[in-house]
Amino acid sequence: METRELRYFVAVAEELHFGRAARRLGIAQPPLSRAIRLLERRLGVTLLERTSRAVTLTEAGSVLLREARAALDAVAAAERRTRRAALAATGHAGVVLAAKAGASSELLAKLLDAYAAEPDAVTVDVLLCGIGEQERLLRDGRADVAVLHRPFDTTTGLDTEELHTEEQVLVLPAGHPLTGRPHVRMADVTDLPGLPMPRWPGPDGSYPDGPGPQARDHAQLHQLIALGRACWIAPESCRIHLPGGLATVPVLDAPPVTTVIAWPPHSRSAPVADLVRIAARLAG
Repeated sequence: METRELRYFVAVAEELHFGRAARRLGIAQPPLSRAIRLLERRLGVTLLERTSRAVTLTEAGSVLLREARAALDAVAAAERRTRRAALAATGHAGVVLAAKAGASSELLAKLLDAYAAEPDAVTVDVLLCGIGEQERLLRDGRADVAVLHRPFDTTTGLDTEELHTEEQVLVLPAGHPLTGRPHVRMADVTDLPGLPMPRWPGPDGSYPDGPGPQARDHAQLHQLIALGRACWIAPESCRIHLPGGLATVPVLDAPPVTTVIAWPPHSRSAPVADLVRIAARLAG
């Protein structure tokens, strides 16, 4: 299969309309229809059920849609990494560092200051991301290095250096009865009436089903908690960023959070190696 065919199929599968897909791709509808029929013949399966009123995905089509998206993402990531490697070889590329907005701020400030003092330092562009977004930016080649937090972020397939580990706390509205306790357990949070955990958007931008309110960023989350609409379990370092009206209680049995600096295993970037070395030194 060619990437062109995969792009054509993804457009039709997402639009479920050949006319709209053709307009999205900037081509005429007849060659798009021919390309999809040729793809089906070559694979020996029916990918789309077509009637005069609707286009729907078959089971095989659903599988190909998932695989095609992953394949196209991998191709795009390879293109980005190749271009960045070429720029790095000429000394004209900086480093893109991705980190979760509102997390590890003190570590990032120290890291950037220490790296800037290096004789061979290059420009570091910092991308402050939403929940889980920094891992995706690193994996798809839009970032060279990232600050991740296990177990929330997955580091499988990445090279990592551990920086520090911390316990977690429950963030509540100030004055809530639980704030008078020395600590709580996860069962206390599960049974907490009226204060559900927030729902964060997934990689595709959609929110999972559940009772909790939707949250896009930490500022919105803090306001929801202050209004008594949500609670939150977070690393204890979040305390330094909390606005007034919020309080925290240690959660004894919440899993510890380990902050790591991560990079792709194939990276040969000297600036990335310097950033990792300095981060490890600061953490040591």
